[in-house]
Amino acid sequence: MNPEERINELIQQIDHYNFQYYQESISEISDYDFDQLLKELAKLENEFPEFKRSDSPTQRVGGTITKNFNAVYHRYPMLSLDNTYNEQELRDFDERVRKGLDGEAYEYICELKFDGISLSFTYENGVLVRGVTRGDGTRGDEITNNVKTIKSLPLRVKSKEIPPIFEIRGEGFMPFQSFQKLNEEMEALGVNLYANPRNAASGSFKLQDSAETARRSLDCYIYSFLSDETVFASHEESLLALKSWGFNISPGWKKVTNIDDVIAYIHEWEEKRATLPLATDGIVIKVNSFEQQKELGFTAKSPRWAISFKYKAENKPAILRYVNFQVGRTGNVTPVANLCAESERTVPYNKVKGVHLSGTYVKRATLHNANELERLNVQLGDTVFVEKSGEIIPKITGVDLTKRELFHTEPIVFPTNCPECGSLLARNEGEVAYYCPNDSACPPQLKGRIEHFIHRKAMNIDSLGEGKIEVLFDNHLVRTPADLYDLNYEKLLGLEKNIVNEETGKTKKISFREKTVENILKGLETSKTAPFKNVLFGLGIRFVGATVAEKLTAYFKNITALRSATLEELIAVPEIGGRIAQSVIAYFAVPENQLVMERLEKAGLQMTTDDKPVEMESTMLEGKTFVISGVFANFERDDLKHKIEANGGRVLSGVSGKLNYLLAGDNMGPSKLEKARKLGVTILSEEEFLGMIQK
Repeated sequence: MNPEERINELIQQIDHYNFQYYQESISEISDYDFDQLLKELAKLENEFPEFKRSDSPTQRVGGTITKNFNAVYHRYPMLSLDNTYNEQELRDFDERVRKGLDGEAYEYICELKFDGISLSFTYENGVLVRGVTRGDGTRGDEITNNVKTIKSLPLRVKSKEIPPIFEIRGEGFMPFQSFQKLNEEMEALGVNLYANPRNAASGSFKLQDSAETARRSLDCYIYSFLSDETVFASHEESLLALKSWGFNISPGWKKVTNIDDVIAYIHEWEEKRATLPLATDGIVIKVNSFEQQKELGFTAKSPRWAISFKYKAENKPAILRYVNFQVGRTGNVTPVANLCAESERTVPYNKVKGVHLSGTYVKRATLHNANELERLNVQLGDTVFVEKSGEIIPKITGVDLTKRELFHTEPIVFPTNCPECGSLLARNEGEVAYYCPNDSACPPQLKGRIEHFIHRKAMNIDSLGEGKIEVLFDNHLVRTPADLYDLNYEKLLGLEKNIVNEETGKTKKISFREKTVENILKGLETSKTAPFKNVLFGLGIRFVGATVAEKLTAYFKNITALRSATLEELIAVPEIGGRIAQSVIAYFAVPENQLVMERLEKAGLQMTTDDKPVEMESTMLEGKTFVISGVFANFERDDLKHKIEANGGRVLSGVSGKLNYLLAGDNMGPSKLEKARKLGVTILSEEEFLGMIQK
């Protein structure tokens, strides 16, 4: 058999075994034998590259490096769905469908709504040619090399029914098991952990190295078929066909004939979804008939024939075992609740797993400040109620006072002195937070400022992390961000420390070996090319976030002009108020801070800006102002800001009567929301904003 024939035979065999394993749950071959076939195929492809096929199973192991992801337009826009938490609104939706179809009989398909990243896949002549993120719904990033690593996704579809070109949609996700493994690895490396599986999936699909994407064991459930040709009469037919073609279809979908059955399906899965190996946050309901979908049509932002029902955040009881008080980089002292499950009340704390919420075990939740402690009336030993705000951040929502008399509890006493350096705590008039004023010597403030400086939105030195900063700090090598640029190979090589995780009690060893040191020094050198706005943001000046830093650097252009700016000159900058201006002046008035800036400039960091104007897409938002708050499913906040500005709008830093829109994501600050409502500001969801742009 010649090499080309053997390559084709191996591809056919491996595809067959993959189909049997992922679609039929049948293992026809051992893992070892399967790996041997894959190795033989890879060896032949390396020896005879002219015979390598784009749909080869070797594509699933990755290895392609992508420096930049190209933005591509979707053949069919990826619109968002209206959503509700309310059963009555589902009945209202059903009534609109009934009227829209003029009393004609109709069916619904109910599907689980998975919490991941929306993806689009294009097939030409049965071969996967493109994988794209949702992006803004009109265009997304092409991540073809990364989606090819999804083992359950066919690289070639073999069926006589398929049209020459078709597109499928799906939800890319990271299973809980993969998420836990990834975070354990990241913890061992001393880098920041992912907050939840959705964020982990989103980040993993956008990695530049597809081999690393492959290693993270991502998966995808397919939920939609699109084509210029009419191939199927209903959504049910398309799902059955996609399943037969080898696509991974969620087994939980169901066809029903009325809204009561829809609601029954929702109730059925409310508890049952907790048994699934991946995160879910609701149910999607679609009219089954494609002809009826066409008849019902679309609004400006979403289809009239579909809606999503979102489950309310899971809320569970937990025991408040103890409270520790953390000092942040700005000196604010935050009480943190340390929790366990009710069944773990008497278990040593380093042995507890915590409360299982939305796919992860929760052991800690912020209590924000002294006012919140008083409002909740919480005590040590209390049974409290915990939920994940926006399915991401754990928070305590209340106390079960009926159980207080059954168990021993103790009042929580807010400290008068800094728990780290002993300085007397202070509290500014009109502010709720107590803070440590010893900003020049308080260890967590010093470490926190350096950790902020290396953050990806600041200097983006990802070869460093919280654990490594602690090692450098303990060895008296860093006290300010400027100290980082005095590090060299000799100072770093051989450093090590055992760090104990407060939650688990586990010890991890951080060692500065040759490769680690090389990566740190390379990251520091690369950071010197970061723009001036990143440097300013990285300094951690109070009230100077990323947006304010960008406005200040765009206005003053260089560090000399900014350092010498008067109060009047600073407040002349659009959207810079007196509080920010006074904070900037106070920062540069401190001799130690002036020295840090001089050392950073001498080290070669960018202290001038040559930012080019935003490339305009349209003027549809001209004259409109926005404030962005919260966490968004499809955008980073910087991306939203650029999108608004590219369409003529302006992004403000605070809510006022002059504001047009508050763009509200998950876990947004309640004070901004309340203020916007009082002032009559229009509040937009992410989906509504996308609809506005698409319109």
